[in-house]
Amino acid sequence: MSTETVMVDEIPFPPEISTLKPLSLIGHGITDIEIHFLQIKFTAIGVYLDPEIVSHLQQWKGKSGNELAKNDDFFNALISAPVDKLVRVVVIKEIKGSQYGVQLESAVRDRLAEVDKYEEEEEEALEKFIQFFQSKYFKKHSAITYTFPATSATAEISFVTEGKEEAKIKVENANVTEMLKKWYLGGSSGVSATTITCLANNLSDLLSK
Repeated sequence: MSTETVMVDEIPFPPEISTLKPLSLIGHGITDIEIHFLQIKFTAIGVYLDPEIVSHLQQWKGKSGNELAKNDDFFNALISAPVDKLVRVVVIKEIKGSQYGVQLESAVRDRLAEVDKYEEEEEEALEKFIQFFQSKYFKKHSAITYTFPATSATAEISFVTEGKEEAKIKVENANVTEMLKKWYLGGSSGVSATTITCLANNLSDLLSK
């Protein structure tokens, strides 16, 4: 855990963000794609967790970061631990909000369908949430913040871009909320391998203290 601002591809992530209580930056990374040996970076990610998370992960004490990174049970425990979590996603390569929305929609829908939880309520919640991104334009340095409170199975999402007021939406559906967490924090199925590796290494260090 850092006590200083961490730079992820020239984008600063403060060591702490306060929601109801201070959350610490415990993992960070990027989403990218390689095309013809060229790495194209899309977003920088910072994962903020209540330091209390460590008390819910004690059974993995003594495991190396490498072992944890490959262990999906560990990440499932992290996702279901009853502590506040926040994921901040900052745009590196500008895209339309609709493109981001489509990618997120298919990822969440596929995950729900896989576990047979994609019903009408989930479809409606997903639809509403994707509409939210539809008209947005993700300029460089725009930020999407996902806040997952410990006390409820909801997600609060905010979008900030230069020159516009902050826009917010709440996802009330527990199944959709869970799959949003899995998209960013879901071990081998997470969208950013660098973030998952960083989380595993830092949590391994914290657990060994």
